[in-house]
Amino acid sequence: MTKTAGALFAAAAVLLTAAAVYLLVAENGADLPDGFVQGNGRIEAEQVEIAPARAGRVAKVMAGEGSLVAAGGILVEMDTDELSAAHDRAKAEAALARQTKAEAEALVVQRQSEHRRAKHELDRATALLAGHNISETVFEERDTAHQVAEAVLGAAKARVATADAGIAAAEAEVRRIAAQIEDSTLTAPVPGRVLYRLAEPGEVVGAGAPILTLLSLENIYMEVFLPAREAGLLPIGAEARIVLDALPDYAIPATVTFVSPEAQFTPKQVETLSEREQLVFRVRVRIPQDLVAARIEHVKTGLRGIAVIRLDTAKEWPEALERRIPPELFE
Repeated sequence: MTKTAGALFAAAAVLLTAAAVYLLVAENGADLPDGFVQGNGRIEAEQVEIAPARAGRVAKVMAGEGSLVAAGGILVEMDTDELSAAHDRAKAEAALARQTKAEAEALVVQRQSEHRRAKHELDRATALLAGHNISETVFEERDTAHQVAEAVLGAAKARVATADAGIAAAEAEVRRIAAQIEDSTLTAPVPGRVLYRLAEPGEVVGAGAPILTLLSLENIYMEVFLPAREAGLLPIGAEARIVLDALPDYAIPATVTFVSPEAQFTPKQVETLSEREQLVFRVRVRIPQDLVAARIEHVKTGLRGIAVIRLDTAKEWPEALERRIPPELFE
């Protein structure tokens, strides 16, 4: 066999394989074996909005549209000049509150000394009054002095308690502003790809206004719509295979993770008119995370295809739907 004939034979084999898969999962599902159902859909991912907790000016945006980001990676830094100044002031007020407490504690020591002296004088006056060696007027003066010393000591101790409360409030303010400064650095909560960049450095954004929109690569799925008769037989966790238009001769393993509890009309993006004309149940078929991670550079949303779901676990998968995507295809 010549090289040209061999190349033609290989190309024909690939085309026949792709045709076999599409014939198997024909649009109306007529050629599917018993125990299998199929639906049209497209690859989707959860969207995550990256937004500040408080209004402010954008200082830096580290990612552009299409960028892959790792979980925990820094994406946006907000301007923190005003917060830093407030933080310094709060720390100074905390230091002042601690100094106030130290002064209050020193005053308590002084008032305790005065109270002990007044108590000693009162005890001495009590003994002298019993022996009729001092007048009642002198005794009453000593008793009054003791009562005043007790009151002054109590006030000094109250100042210490007030100082403690002032320290707690000042330190809480320090922590609050520090948390706001920390929140001004926005990180990726999940690994993903930047879908939209909605603000640039220098812009002022409101609290909760998105600066970036991420497509989460932790939850890549396809949603299909199945008639009630088929959806009613579908268990959560059922095995599925996804065949994309872009890779028609390979099947991607997936799992059913969600079946809508209510019937609905299918949305406009479903291509088949006959499907849109009936009430169906929305079914989500998720691609395993490890499979996504292995090919994360090539994961894209919006790719259309077909999901085939096995209803009967006793049935074997058709050979055409067992063809896995080879790793070398993405090298």
